[in-house]
Amino acid sequence: MKRNISAIALLLALTVSVSCGDFLDRSPYDEVNSSNVFEDAALAESVVAGAYSNILADYVSEGGARINWDAFSSVLDPQTSNATINYNYLMGTTQSTNSIFTTYWKRFYEGINRANDVINNINKVPNMSAERKLQRIAECKFLRAYHYYRLNCFWRGVPLYLKNLSVEQYTKPRNTEEEVWRQVIQDCTDCIDCEQIQDKYAATSADYGRVTRGAAYTLRGKAYLWLKDYENAEKDFLAVTKLGYGLHGDYSTLFSIENEKCNEMIFSAQMEEKAGSGNFFSFIYGNYTTAGYGNSELFANVKFVESYEERDGKPFDWDNYIPGYNAMSPGARSVYFMRDGLSDADKAMMGANYGADMSKYLDSGNEARVRAAYLNRDPRLEATVITPYASYKGGAAGSEINYTFRFPFVEMESPTCDLRGTQTTQMHYFIRKFVAEGKKHPNIKYNPVDVPIFRYADVLLCLAEAINEQGRYGEAAGYVNQVRRRAGVAELNSNNYTRVNNMDEMRERIIKEKRWELAAEEQLYCEELRWGVWKKDKFAEGNGLQHVWGAPLYTYRWGGDAFYKWAIPQSEIEKNTSLVQNEGWM
Repeated sequence: MKRNISAIALLLALTVSVSCGDFLDRSPYDEVNSSNVFEDAALAESVVAGAYSNILADYVSEGGARINWDAFSSVLDPQTSNATINYNYLMGTTQSTNSIFTTYWKRFYEGINRANDVINNINKVPNMSAERKLQRIAECKFLRAYHYYRLNCFWRGVPLYLKNLSVEQYTKPRNTEEEVWRQVIQDCTDCIDCEQIQDKYAATSADYGRVTRGAAYTLRGKAYLWLKDYENAEKDFLAVTKLGYGLHGDYSTLFSIENEKCNEMIFSAQMEEKAGSGNFFSFIYGNYTTAGYGNSELFANVKFVESYEERDGKPFDWDNYIPGYNAMSPGARSVYFMRDGLSDADKAMMGANYGADMSKYLDSGNEARVRAAYLNRDPRLEATVITPYASYKGGAAGSEINYTFRFPFVEMESPTCDLRGTQTTQMHYFIRKFVAEGKKHPNIKYNPVDVPIFRYADVLLCLAEAINEQGRYGEAAGYVNQVRRRAGVAELNSNNYTRVNNMDEMRERIIKEKRWELAAEEQLYCEELRWGVWKKDKFAEGNGLQHVWGAPLYTYRWGGDAFYKWAIPQSEIEKNTSLVQNEGWM
């Protein structure tokens, strides 16, 4: 499927002209071709490919969005300069004229417009079978539902357009949030009920990457979760468990080219190693030793890293490894993260610049002391984050080199081989997940690894949530334990640390489990909004970008309750006076 999208790109460029001036791509075909694009099967298939390709914009580096949705969640933090440019929403200063609102309103509606075009016109194609037409309509109903899902997560009620109109006819008022969820559910239902839609595709199928019944059940189940219709959500997620999907055996190798089509992947953004078609995670997550030089735009949040438990489920506590650590000031405890063998001049510098209490420094063994705090943790931590004094196989030099994450940085070259970011005076938790190793994928902005949008571990945790919210917390533990078993950590209710006594405790367990499982996959912002924990966790006192020892570089600022919902772009209100702004925005 990824090849199909890429191969059709040129044909699509010849038949599609994207409008940038309106809130959606209202006129997708130029005057010459608008009358005949649905008179030929090949041209019609190019429009279907265009509907699929709109999803890629969230993940590609060129011609796509540069916002990372997990940067809005509690698990990631933007680097300082990036926070003030692309993520000022987190600084409480955003206005309704901010370009982020306009950009994504347009993009999601463009996806809806492309899907509508197929849904309402593909039956005109003379040289396409009736079965193929039904399949493409069903696929595009899912794609329409997906884009309405994203719109509704952020805006909570938007105009529903189920067919494309002339420019002057886009004047509908907003539908309610529930009405939009109901439309998502209806479109997914139509997809599920279509006989031509497959339950799942084999990895070897030329159609791998197309919409499946598994994907439609998953999206519909998520809409039911938003509506708190847990009984129907349970039925949908349970249906997915019967379609042949399953957990990949090793979490640490899951996000790789070798396993991008394993049975865990339900629906993925299809990537290729070429401009405009590859994921940009290696670039924005990668460090300066990553082949092509990563930009280190995002780091793992310190509070999030410290939330990862021990393998036996015991909550992590620094005092268990370094007695007295928690009572020290953040600057003073930076001493524990210093490399072995510092010179007297370096010790003085660290004390002066970082406030390190150098009386607690060990000339030999300082690295091993802090490294011990990471070695017995949930293995998903090391698979997701590069922790202090861990190694990473980089490829920025002429050959593959195993770098070590030390501080303060000395040099990338041998014999030291220190890992570094775009700057060397701060110590943050670099991201490992999705970041290419060695010379495997040297085109850093065009990584070919598919990006999972829905995967089976998420479905199991959604199923656990739906069951728990109906009061059956003991049953829910079984589905959580499937995920924990694969991770290599103690199962719930297997010891005193993992005991779950009621549905409130299980709810907290599921939230934590989703963060550990899905971090850096751009799923958690919407989940935290749905759970109602976003303000509490993202804007917790003192939270923001920090050194690994907790010293702050900046702090998030809550902009008021209006920020729970995005602002309707002011430019759209001026075009369509029927639109009513979300409360609190001007």
